[in-house]
Amino acid sequence: MGRKPTITRNRLLDVAEEIVRTGGGAALTIGALAQAAGISKGGVQYSFASKDDLVRGLIDRWTSQFDAMLEGEAGDDPVAFVRRYIAAAKASQQAMNAKMAGLLVSHLEDPANRRETRDWYRGVFDLLGGSSPDAQATRVAFLAVEGLFLLRMNGIDEDGVWTDFLDDVEVVLARLTI
Repeated sequence: MGRKPTITRNRLLDVAEEIVRTGGGAALTIGALAQAAGISKGGVQYSFASKDDLVRGLIDRWTSQFDAMLEGEAGDDPVAFVRRYIAAAKASQQAMNAKMAGLLVSHLEDPANRRETRDWYRGVFDLLGGSSPDAQATRVAFLAVEGLFLLRMNGIDEDGVWTDFLDDVEVVLARLTI
């Protein structure tokens, strides 16, 4: 019978998140993760063959958590989706900081990852399609939230105003979709 792992894949992801949170994406290496987790590099590579696999694991975890917050009723209208999107952005702000966002950006250097991200956005824009005033308002609100995310990656949240800006988007969306 094989040896029982001393640390799980999820625990390794927890430790990897802490490394990125404190040191940024460049600090995340197989060796740094092994040291922080108190296991050998081989122990890390049992779960993640390479740094790319590790980063993919982190991104899959974050996107799964975010997508779970976006789930709604079948046939929900675009306004409800964008309201959930704003709520998910607010809820995820504590976990997501500029260092983690930087890791996401480096992940997009791979053409396959860019393609996957593009496909996700195309699906969102298909949902938010149409020429009605509500469709236009939802697209603008979605783009505003995405713009705030990019600004946050560049340090706009030093004063903790990011949530206030999300509140502004939500208020304007409500006003435009009455």
